[in-house]
Amino acid sequence: MTSALVMEGGAMRGMFTCGVIDTLMSAGVTFPAAAGISAGAVFGCNIKSRQPGRALRYNMKYCRDPRYCSLRSLLRTGDLYGADFCYRLLPDQLDPFDREAFRENPMVFEIGATDVRTGRCVYHTCFDGGAEDMLWFRASASMPLVSRPVAVSGLLLLDGGIADAVPCAHMEALGYDRNVIVLTQPRGYRKKPISALPLYRLALRRWPAVYEAMAARHEMYNRQMDEIDAREASGAALVIRPPAPLNIGHTERNPAELERVYRVGQREAERRMEEVKRFLEE
Repeated sequence: MTSALVMEGGAMRGMFTCGVIDTLMSAGVTFPAAAGISAGAVFGCNIKSRQPGRALRYNMKYCRDPRYCSLRSLLRTGDLYGADFCYRLLPDQLDPFDREAFRENPMVFEIGATDVRTGRCVYHTCFDGGAEDMLWFRASASMPLVSRPVAVSGLLLLDGGIADAVPCAHMEALGYDRNVIVLTQPRGYRKKPISALPLYRLALRRWPAVYEAMAARHEMYNRQMDEIDAREASGAALVIRPPAPLNIGHTERNPAELERVYRVGQREAERRMEEVKRFLEE
């Protein structure tokens, strides 16, 4: 059996994931492969570049910077999270992403994004953290209504969580059948239908397949949670999740709140550390 690390998205709930993976890195825990969706991809990639603390550091420093995330950015560019700032200036200059370490680390790193033409999740294997990978990171985290679709690899893509909230099945199809899964909602959480569907219908009128995926997203998510619960109960997966709702906004601008959620992930990883190590050794 081969293990992978699988990371859910969830916008700034992803600070919980950062706390978990940074603690795993600091303890020397490694995986042959990892997969992330949305925030699980853009924050989780730091495990392949071996940069614990980076995601917390830049989020706390720039969360109030209008170039990073703001209504101004949305109105000017069509992206709530500024694409040039987040995927060029930040990783290239302000808090450099270690592309050399990312490239040299043999860990397989998979990310998913939703094809606007089909409404299905498509996947990309990241190799070097270069321009193409950055476009896939951006695509995976491009939330509908507040982001433009991203053109990359001949596709037009939006947030991967629309069609695949937790890419367990994808990793199992690649042969990783004994996985550590990091979720950003507590045990028992289930999604309800989206209340603003008419708004999504209007905003996504050019991409009806994405609208249909959004309308059925709660069914997809809840089915995945049932499957993950079953995998966990059978001992085939180890799931790390918040002990209680994180109660953090999708676009949280309070550095103290970001750190609070990060520390929750850190404590949960520390609490489960020996269990994780035993699981990976079996």
